[in-house]
Amino acid sequence: MRVLLVGAGGVGTAITRIAARRPFFESMVVADYDRGRAESAVAAVDDARFTAERVDASDEAAVAGLLARHRCDVLLNATDPRFVMPLFRAARTAGAGYLDMAMSLSRQHAERPYEECGVRLGDEQFALAEDWEKAGALALVGMGVEPGLSDVFARYAADELFDEIEEIGVRDGANLTVDGYDFAPSFSIWTTIEECLNPPVVYEAGRGWFTTEPFSEPEVFDFPEGIGEVECVNVEHEEVLLVPRWVDARRVTFKYGLGSEFIDTLKTLHLLGLDRTEPVTVPGPDGPVAVSPRDVVAACLPDPATLGERMRGKTCAGTWVRGTRDGAPREVYLYHVVDNEWSMAEYGCQAVVWQTAVNPVVALELLATGAWSGAGVLGPEAFPARPFLDLLTEYGSPWGIREQ
Repeated sequence: MRVLLVGAGGVGTAITRIAARRPFFESMVVADYDRGRAESAVAAVDDARFTAERVDASDEAAVAGLLARHRCDVLLNATDPRFVMPLFRAARTAGAGYLDMAMSLSRQHAERPYEECGVRLGDEQFALAEDWEKAGALALVGMGVEPGLSDVFARYAADELFDEIEEIGVRDGANLTVDGYDFAPSFSIWTTIEECLNPPVVYEAGRGWFTTEPFSEPEVFDFPEGIGEVECVNVEHEEVLLVPRWVDARRVTFKYGLGSEFIDTLKTLHLLGLDRTEPVTVPGPDGPVAVSPRDVVAACLPDPATLGERMRGKTCAGTWVRGTRDGAPREVYLYHVVDNEWSMAEYGCQAVVWQTAVNPVVALELLATGAWSGAGVLGPEAFPARPFLDLLTEYGSPWGIREQ
């Protein structure tokens, strides 16, 4: 397998460090708009299979050309969701497979944003599914940790743990702190703003997908391995759009443990218009300059990938499932916990980016060996879960299950 990895930020760099320990691929081209960042990621692994390139992720022709020049079999997208569609189309143009960790962006309903869906996450990609299927090519979408591993857990629960499923609820929480910062998100603030301030989506059988107010339906969830109780709220996320396509459940939700301080900060950003992506004009030393307020916020905050040495605690991604087995009620939480101290010592990567990065590498290995195969635009639920979970454990990162 020959891979083009686009994006050499925190997650992209973690991908290179995880993949370097595995023999399943022939080469990995690491490409970024900042060539120096790509070169740093490659230099750190000291492996002849890796090479660095510069590419603009929004330039479909350039990306397709890079795929062709290096004879890549698959494009792994480690950029933020703004670049999903150009990279998705570039892979199809070049005849390569495609894998991402977040799907194409949503657009809220013009008149009823907190009741009805507008353009949903992934709609632009699924609209092209027939083209991929006819070509016999695979676009595996939403294959990070959430979405990704959380979806694998949903498929595993449906196949091996339940006869009928009443509800699937992805629950994400952590007890991470960052020394020296009052506010320092552990993941891309651009993506976090997008997820948390968009209307959350809920799925119910018979009703389909609908939206609610941001931060709705608060609940306290008890996370394992010492993390403890964290208040979680509804957030827009891909699992709610993916799981019902392949898994039969009466209700699907995603709730994120944000904390009141984080929620208040996001609300303030929204109130001030600093969550906007449309450029505004501001004075510059050489005249007016157009800048995106959200990009300014991101530039003012520390790069999450650089926070590992200051970070303390654990992060947990998991899927809570309620239903019946053999006629009796059952409720479980399937989860994956990463301790920042471990990920820093073992890989030099902070816990959140490492946890995100390990899952696409596992998926690539399953595709390379033929344990997973398919054509079209497919989510993780479309594949058998057991091979993934077994290989994840082989990578030295076991998962857990707790009867509720």
